[in-house]
Amino acid sequence: MKQPIGPRLLHFLFFLFMIMPAITQAQLVAEHGRLSVKGAQLVDAKGKPLVLRGMSFGWHNWWPRFYNESAVQWLASDWYTTVVRAAMGVEPEGGYIKKPSESKEKIRAVIDGAIKAGIYVIVDWHSHNINTAEAVAFFKEISAAYGKYPNIIYEVFNEPDHESWADVKKYSAEVIAAIRANDKENIILVGSPHWDQDLKIVADDPLKGYSNIMYTLHYYAASHKQSLRDQADYALAKGIPIFISECAGMEATGNGPINYEEWQRWIDWSEANKISWLVWSVADKDETCSVLKSSAASEGKWDDRDLKESGLKTKEYLRYYNRVNNRSAR
Repeated sequence: MKQPIGPRLLHFLFFLFMIMPAITQAQLVAEHGRLSVKGAQLVDAKGKPLVLRGMSFGWHNWWPRFYNESAVQWLASDWYTTVVRAAMGVEPEGGYIKKPSESKEKIRAVIDGAIKAGIYVIVDWHSHNINTAEAVAFFKEISAAYGKYPNIIYEVFNEPDHESWADVKKYSAEVIAAIRANDKENIILVGSPHWDQDLKIVADDPLKGYSNIMYTLHYYAASHKQSLRDQADYALAKGIPIFISECAGMEATGNGPINYEEWQRWIDWSEANKISWLVWSVADKDETCSVLKSSAASEGKWDDRDLKESGLKTKEYLRYYNRVNNRSAR
């Protein structure tokens, strides 16, 4: 006759189940290693498809208080985030052009936090304009300092708005060259005109002669629906690798009600196509897309009372999809 499970064993098993995702996150980069692109798919060091799911920090110059290692660790351990994005504001007051040293300090804090937490990190040149000389200098320095780490992903242009694809390609080629002088392998993300949504133009005329390049897609589910997914399907059919480095459930303004049905359609589409995605943003601005309330501590340790509606849903998404992914991968 089998003996019943005692209360102590039950407590231990429950504890083990609760901490397993956090243990998995801490081992994520150690397990998957340096990433690359195979066809249109992001793959790990063993050539196995990998979907990263995580959070983008808000503009560093406006919400610098969250740019610290403890906040990164909390996102990794409590939200089960597998990738974070350090969004370095470039032109605005307090941004890189006016305060380069302070800006780099904030970005390095997030990078260092991600490396310690064992997750991936996107270094995002968060601008809507072309600043070639400044971007080249920044990415040359960052790639020299961090290119040896498999955690690093470079995003060379957050959201081109009205620039032509020819201009974005020329700019991207110069920044890519600066990165590749120091880092031959880590993933580089390239934007497209009209806020990373002209994927048909990219698919018909992609950058050539480069490896481990992916193209960013940004959506806000209440504004961007099936027509944008159709563009993305067109790009995928032509072998264009896509990475969703910024998304959310409300309108493109960052405000308005969350469209849960359309957001779920996007998540389902991303998962079906094995496309990585990050939600915007870790900030406490008075807007729908900022996931935190002003009560949220700078260093993490947020409970549900510190989260806005978008934050609650994002945390739910990340915990569910990263837990399922990590458990099924074993």
